[in-house]
Amino acid sequence: MKVRKLDPEEHSKTRSLWEEVFTEDTKAFLDYYYYIKTKDNQIYVAEEDNQICSMLQLNPYRLQIEKGCFPSAYIIAVATKEAYRGRGFMGTLLRRALEDMYSAKIPFTFLMPAAEAIYTPYDFRFIYIQNTGELEYSVSGEEERRETLAAQSVTGLEKVVTEYRDTQKMVFSDAALWNAEEMTDFFNRHFANQWQVYAVRNEAYYQTMIMEQQSEKGGVRLMRDNGSLVGMYAYASEDGLEIREPLYLPQYRDAFRLSVCELAEAADRISQGRQKNLIIKVYACPADMKEKEHSLIMARIVCLPVLLGTLRVKSEAAVDCSFAVIDPIIRQNSRVWRIISRPGEENVEVRETEDSEGVLPVNVLTDLLFGRISEKELSQIDGVIVTDHLTEEFAKITKLTKIFLNEVV
Repeated sequence: MKVRKLDPEEHSKTRSLWEEVFTEDTKAFLDYYYYIKTKDNQIYVAEEDNQICSMLQLNPYRLQIEKGCFPSAYIIAVATKEAYRGRGFMGTLLRRALEDMYSAKIPFTFLMPAAEAIYTPYDFRFIYIQNTGELEYSVSGEEERRETLAAQSVTGLEKVVTEYRDTQKMVFSDAALWNAEEMTDFFNRHFANQWQVYAVRNEAYYQTMIMEQQSEKGGVRLMRDNGSLVGMYAYASEDGLEIREPLYLPQYRDAFRLSVCELAEAADRISQGRQKNLIIKVYACPADMKEKEHSLIMARIVCLPVLLGTLRVKSEAAVDCSFAVIDPIIRQNSRVWRIISRPGEENVEVRETEDSEGVLPVNVLTDLLFGRISEKELSQIDGVIVTDHLTEEFAKITKLTKIFLNEVV
């Protein structure tokens, strides 16, 4: 087995493996992906018998983590030809990629797992739970619809349409690439401060999002009131209408529903009325629309001192503690670390030291820093050693719990 990182001009050689393993993806999507995303990503492959047998791709993202902006990578397209599975190809590629990411001082990498059990042995842990909701829209025939409206017995989205159209004048349209600057400004002014961790939204980010949604028979819908942008969301209609990441000003909740209703009506016309009811999934929806939630994104600490340096301490507190970390894959993280903050300062200083107050495996530290477990639970976990003082110091650190990572590729 030969493991290497492909040169950019070789990236297209992996498309046949993608098509072989991920059969659900369409030609339109792959045309987009291999034209846009592989221009600046990294692809690791394992070769044997004069062919690519396994691959792993890293798509670059800039992440905002608290007050700083850092490089990161989204792991995707981890795939092995069926005849070569069970021989450790994936683990070899993943370790090589993690080594390179450490050298690039990436604080953590992330992915959307096909199954949690695949990645837990490599110390990945869930860090992001996504809200999901549903909107129901009844798409009866025009004559029946008019009769229903006349009887004033409309429900759901139809009721929103009837009431809202009487009071507001909204314009809904699909975003073009030149709208990306406006979309960036809208996100940064109204939403960025809600989260501690999110993928940086800039013009390139939104231009890529627009093209990605178009490859799935959708787009990014813009909501305007008197010409001003008041909301936006991504949608796809490849396998039925789906909505992702709706972001709108609070007073425009009904306008969002009206906009979705218009898309549903268009879908009804395209299907020539064959669908009598549409259940529209809304992913990463606002809390007031949430019907369920599910763990979506797993992360793995890569360059631990960089991640520790992003942390913030409650302003009235001061932290000074040391702890040993055990990382069986990225050995450079297996050190004794000391974190210090001064009274009245939120940022922390990170340094190596010799005296340790405790021991934490890197996966447990991930759960702790991202708020998946509390300080009080540490002493009950196998392989963890903590003193009372260390537990108290950990409690002063602001955990990374406000996360917004809805990236698909």
